Parts: sequence; C-alpha cells; structure tokens
Amino acid sequence: MRSFSYQRASDPQAALQALAVTAAATTPLTEASSQPLAGGTTLIDLMKLDVMRPERLVDINPLAGNWAQVDLDGGNLKLGALAHMSQVAGHAEVRQNYPVIADSLKLAASPQLRNMATLGGNVLQRTRCSYFRDVSYAECNKRNPGSGCAAMDGFNRMHAVLGTSHQCIATYPGDFAQALIALDAAIEITSKSGPRSMSFAEFHRAPGDTPAIETVLAPGELISGFAIDGRWPRSVYLKVRDRQSYEFALASAAVALDLQNGVINDARLALGGVATVPWRAREAEAVLKGQKLDDALAERAADAAFADARGRQHNAFKIALGKRVVAHALKKAIAMEI
Repeated sequence: MRSFSYQRASDPQAALQALAVTAAATTPLTEASSQPLAGGTTLIDLMKLDVMRPERLVDINPLAGNWAQVDLDGGNLKLGALAHMSQVAGHAEVRQNYPVIADSLKLAASPQLRNMATLGGNVLQRTRCSYFRDVSYAECNKRNPGSGCAAMDGFNRMHAVLGTSHQCIATYPGDFAQALIALDAAIEITSKSGPRSMSFAEFHRAPGDTPAIETVLAPGELISGFAIDGRWPRSVYLKVRDRQSYEFALASAAVALDLQNGVINDARLALGGVATVPWRAREAEAVLKGQKLDDALAERAADAAFADARGRQHNAFKIALGKRVVAHALKKAIAMEI
C-alpha cells in the first residue's frame, strides 16, 4: 500500500471541502486524489492491491449522527448512507416490510464485513474482475482507460452478459443495489451546494466507451441517503453462488410484487451477477403485469429478462442459470404468506 494522509471530517461541509479541494471537475471519482473512508471494506482492499492510489483519506464516520438513520415514516422507508449493512439487515420493520432489502444485505459478505460496511459504500463497490484487481494485467479499460479489456478473450466465467460494451464486460458485484433499483428507490447526493435527489436507476453508468466512470457521483460529492416509497412485504432476493458463504453472485434476482386476488397488479424485477450495472428487467415486468403466475408465465418473464443477453466462452451458462433464478424467485414471492 502506498502512503497517504488521513483527515477526520467533523461535519458534512468539512468532508465535502476536503474531498473537492484537489479534484478537477472532469476527474472520475475513482481517480480522485482524496477518497471518503467509511467502513473501508472495499477501498482499503483496492489500495492494498495498488488498484486505487489516493493521496488522502477523509474519514466521514463522524457524519453518522445525521446520516445513519433507518426510518419508516408514513409508509415510506428512509435509509442513511452511513447505516451499517448489519444494522439494516437486522431491523425488524425492514425485515417485515422490505424483505428483499434485508435479504440482499444478509446474503452479502461475511458478518464481520457487514458490521463495518455502510450502505453508501456498498453501492459504490467496484467490480471483482480479476483483470481489474490484478495490476500485472495492463489491459483493463476500467483501471487504465484505452488499454483494452483482457477479459474479452480471457477467462470470463464471472463476467457480465447484459449491459456490456466493446470496452468492458466487468460485472457489478453488489446485492443491495438490486433491491434498491427493483423498488424504484431514490438516492440523495450531498455537495457543497446542498442535497439533491435522483432515481437510483440513473446513478450507475453502463461502461459504454468510458468504463472508468462508474457512477454520476463527482469528486466533492457524497451519498447521504436512500428513500423508497410504499411498502413491499411480498418481495424476495434470491442469490445463486458457487458456495453458500461469503461469495459473489453468479446470478441473482430481486423481486417485488403487488398481488391482488391472485393477479399481479405490479411487478418489480432486478438482476444481479449478470450485468455491468444494477439491472432492471422492465421487459420481464411487462410480461407479468395483469397476469396470474404459473410456470409458463414465469418462463416467459425469464426469457424476456435475458432477451438481450450475450454470453462468451466461459460465462454463457449464466443466461440459462439467470432464467432459472428469475423463475424461482417469482414463484417464491408468490408463495409468501403476507
């Protein structure tokens, strides 16, 4: 790990000033010389690998007093960005009204990491692509723009089949983000000019021609919270992985349903482990709405979810696996006793 300076922020304005002071407006967040430190479960790991090389870490944990809330108010949910994953996963009202959120957090990482990791840091975690995380590989457009993508013709079993480009096929690794995007969550971003809110679906950027720019967040900005309208007790998160403990998804599905007399009035579906960004499967949702679920409908929805998928030498199996995960998650949601 390279040397760095450490600064502990006393309040939001101090943190934002410290993060913005050395950054140009066009600098990608991941390349900014000052980086925010909360749980550190991703950042410190990447610093040890020499993938990220910040000159200064700004400790934002003192902001937790205002940014770590878990509030259900008026039938809506508000989550502070500095709430810990374990805190939210274990919250009784979250488990009851938003099981897809609780499950997505519970199935991520190890208990020790969930005790440290924050919600804001979790949605910012970077890909587990081995070519990105091993600096001995020069060809990585996400780490070294313009260098190429070694995964294209390399070992790509864990890589994406949706949302890829000619520049990058790295998979977004998180779980919680799938629950957020499925529930039409909003994300609050705070800068020196104050907070602003936007749809979480617009937060992450597909790789396109600029894989190194992963979100709309700029240096000098911080995620301060998340908001979800309404309650979704009929919701599940299903995750398939190579092992049951501390492993990233091969394929996952976040499903939330509004069921009226056996008919799907509204359906929300997001995919994980198979796409370059948190992936909303709107085509599959359209297949489901206004219908009663049976095996045939579940299969049609799964087919729609992966209609644009593109497999490669080692990861083509994810398409068939992902379809099975979607179908099973839908059946699991329908069978819930609310």
